[in-house]
Amino acid sequence: MDYQTGNTLPTDVPVDPAEALALAVRVLDEVSPRFIEGVGAKGVQYKGTRTDFATELDLELERRITDALREGTGLEVHGEEYGGPPVNEGTLWVVDPIDGTANYSLGIPTAGILVSLVHDRQPVLGLTWLPLLGLRFTSVAGGPLRQNDEVVPALPDVSIRDVALGLGSLNTGARTTYPPAYRREVFEQLTLDAARTRKFGSTGVDLSFVASGRLSAAVSFGNFAWDNAAGTSHVRSAGGVVTDLAGEPWSVESQSLLAAGPRAHVEVLDTVTQLGDPGNFFEAGRRRATPDPESPRQWLEEGR
Repeated sequence: MDYQTGNTLPTDVPVDPAEALALAVRVLDEVSPRFIEGVGAKGVQYKGTRTDFATELDLELERRITDALREGTGLEVHGEEYGGPPVNEGTLWVVDPIDGTANYSLGIPTAGILVSLVHDRQPVLGLTWLPLLGLRFTSVAGGPLRQNDEVVPALPDVSIRDVALGLGSLNTGARTTYPPAYRREVFEQLTLDAARTRKFGSTGVDLSFVASGRLSAAVSFGNFAWDNAAGTSHVRSAGGVVTDLAGEPWSVESQSLLAAGPRAHVEVLDTVTQLGDPGNFFEAGRRRATPDPESPRQWLEEGR
């Protein structure tokens, strides 16, 4: 098992990573005032459920970020709201204009902007902007993590029994792979094992806080690259380990995510492994469902 996956900067990336990062930093700095101005925006587009929605700011910011990145590098962009080319092919930008949209709409400050450059299914660089918290994280494969332009020390090798652990949503991702009963059991066991747990409502916050030592680990059943790629880059750059819940190195095709320092990663993976096959947790009377398709985006019909 190669936990070093994604830790080395590839030599065949079609753009200069340092120049690409500098461009993305400028773009996110330019849109941050608008992000702050729009806090409290209400949902205007729903993606299948009342809890999965986009605000006008999601749509506006994604358009602005996408246009600037595409024009500046010539690379295509895949965004949460407007989609794009497959994230598991070639080199492209992946954008989440507002990660933690529900928080943002309620005025809760744990929300941000996530951008990653993905090459051959792995993040080459990542940016997490948390304007309401005054935090900016950047990373490049093989390089250090930076917070507000300052290098962050390598992750301390802590235990989940000493530092809080972050838990993502129970309702995201592929329910066929990880049934609700299994998810609840994972969270219950980790709540018992860890010193304490936290739910921030934003994968970008969870992963940035792991990378910067604020959390010992983070677990997510979310399987979208726009949520996970930037933070994966951060954790790896800080010396952490990022896999799925089976312990396989994370890629944009992974169906779950476990990010932690080496010691905490072993602890969480041991707990999860002891639970056995997720397929054994299908509740009585429930059929195996096919994975839900990507949420519909009605606004695509109206054009960008």
